[in-house]
Amino acid sequence: MKGRGCWDTASLRSFCSSGCLNKFKKDDSGDDDEATTPADKNELHHTLKNLSLKLDDLSTCNDLIAKHGAALQRSLTELDGLKIPSESGEKLKVVNERATLFRITSNAMINACRDFLELAEIHSRKWQRALQYEQEQRVHLEETIEQLAKQHNSLERAFRSAPGRPANPSKSFIEGSLLTPKGEDSEEDEDTEYFDAMEDSTSFITVITEAKEDRKTEGSTGTSSVDWSSADNVLDGASLVPKGSSKVKRRVRIPNKPNYSLNLWSIMKNCIGRELSRIPMPVNFNEPLSMLQRLTEDLEYHHLLDKAVHCTSSVEQMCLVAAFSVSSYSTTVHRIAKPFNPMLGETFELDRLDDMGLRSLCEQVSHHPPSAAHYVFSKHGWSLWQEITISSKFRGKYISIMPLGAIHLEFQASGNHYVWRKSTSTVHNIIVGKLWIDQSGDIEIVNHKTNDRCQLKFLPYSYFSKEAARKVTGVVSDSQGKAHYVLSGSWDEQMECSKVVHSSPSSPSSDGKQKTVYQTLSAKLLWKKYPLPENAENMYYFSELALTLNEHEEGVAPTDSRLRPDQRLMEKGCWDEANTEKQRLEEKQRLSRRRRLEACGPGSSCSSEEGEAGDWKGAPHGRKGVPGWGFRGDGFRGSMPPADPPAHCACPAEKEADAYTPLWFEKRLDPLTGEMACVYKGGYWEAKEKQDWHMCPNIF
Repeated sequence: MKGRGCWDTASLRSFCSSGCLNKFKKDDSGDDDEATTPADKNELHHTLKNLSLKLDDLSTCNDLIAKHGAALQRSLTELDGLKIPSESGEKLKVVNERATLFRITSNAMINACRDFLELAEIHSRKWQRALQYEQEQRVHLEETIEQLAKQHNSLERAFRSAPGRPANPSKSFIEGSLLTPKGEDSEEDEDTEYFDAMEDSTSFITVITEAKEDRKTEGSTGTSSVDWSSADNVLDGASLVPKGSSKVKRRVRIPNKPNYSLNLWSIMKNCIGRELSRIPMPVNFNEPLSMLQRLTEDLEYHHLLDKAVHCTSSVEQMCLVAAFSVSSYSTTVHRIAKPFNPMLGETFELDRLDDMGLRSLCEQVSHHPPSAAHYVFSKHGWSLWQEITISSKFRGKYISIMPLGAIHLEFQASGNHYVWRKSTSTVHNIIVGKLWIDQSGDIEIVNHKTNDRCQLKFLPYSYFSKEAARKVTGVVSDSQGKAHYVLSGSWDEQMECSKVVHSSPSSPSSDGKQKTVYQTLSAKLLWKKYPLPENAENMYYFSELALTLNEHEEGVAPTDSRLRPDQRLMEKGCWDEANTEKQRLEEKQRLSRRRRLEACGPGSSCSSEEGEAGDWKGAPHGRKGVPGWGFRGDGFRGSMPPADPPAHCACPAEKEADAYTPLWFEKRLDPLTGEMACVYKGGYWEAKEKQDWHMCPNIF
């Protein structure tokens, strides 16, 4: 009875383990819909342990059945040899028959278990071979994709160095693209692939003219104004960086980024098509800065606006404003990590009047969708404000990030008021290959006082195009549509402007399209990117300004991003602790949101002041004044009437928006764009001076 029928324990354990592990490996390969979580792995090990224990129990029971069955048979045999009364003999015969039946049944059970084990071993070997084949195919596929990526890079390098390609297309012959006006929503489409896009918009060609003394003999109509004038001298020093003397010594490095490996695809495969801000992410994909700090980082080249204050020509000033709008993308070329999503009510201040000559304040005014309001006041005579809502989608091969909202810039002395919107950012190679970021789309900057316009186009990268990577082109024109300057450069390096001497249409091409030919003077450098600090590759590729943004400062509001614990732990390199703290903060925010929605139930006013746990109270809506955008003291004072609160809350998102009132900003109608936007209502810097933060919520 103890042959094959005595439970081959090792073989059965191997079967159970291989069967369960096969399923686990299949889940991990991405063929199943559900991702394997740590809880699933714990449950798997627990199941295997229970199966092993049950197998031991069955083996023990088998041994006991065999032992006691044999003893029972011996006892019955001995009883048969005894002389006993006939009545007892009948009973003994019945017992013997039942024992025989029990033995037959036990043998049948053992034989059935032996057959099951043999069948399981046969199929287990088949499954092992199938699993081995799938693993080999998977490795082969990964190697093939990696080889294709290398071949693609080799072809790209060979194409760029091919004979007949101009070494520097922007030096004497520049081919750009004028934008075709689009609505904000049409900029991003579900099926758009930016790196495969081919340009098909109206184009222009720029040709540098000859020297002045050679042009005099031509007798062209525009020779009286073809030279750079004295008014253009401001542009000569636009690229020079004035260094302010700071009273505070700023840090120049942060702890090196730890080398933690994590499979992005294992987390992102179940997130295709979802809003990126709603996907729970570990800090491994973050950088130790919040979105509010990234928004403030746009001010790194603020000296361009300081120079623009002294421009006497509005079109000349437009060139500097355009260079400033492009410069905000220069820090993104290596920055593929995701900034922290700010908590609702989180703020970030940049008080740098001493060296940068400005004060900046950001506040997270909405969580779903994530929206941040920003206001900057410069002592040099300009102010900037914006409310940016980040719309982002993960589309399998790439992530699209679409900043929605208008950016306002006003110069107090001239009254010039510029408005523009940001372009689309795209992170490529999410599944395989090296991650890289690209900017694409059109930006139109409008001076609402003079109606001057600047048309900027960010050309998406394509290996079918002869253009340089990350190229930006643009034309500055006046209210009559006459072109004054042509802009060219790249969003990660520099921007130049060339003064237009003469413009004319070119001969029609084979497809019937015409390009505008601009004759220009030699270009002047408007902006050039600062070099990155030493060891930047180990410090998240932070710029000199970015390294100082999360530096601890005394006297900031208790809601400031510098005080966020998970972000601080990540900066110190404690990523496991940062993940734990991040989960705690997110759960605290969800609890606060539920309380706000409950408080905004039937019979309660959705626009009433917040009184949750005595944290803070919202500011009243009413504010009187003459309609318009104005400035007073250190901050922006919008005097348009606020939005009327809705009579009821139609959905949870609307309830949340109505129940929450920002602390330092308030929603008002933007008369230039016709949209509702949060504008600074004042009070922050006065509260900081008094160190009176009693109104701030406890969000950390």
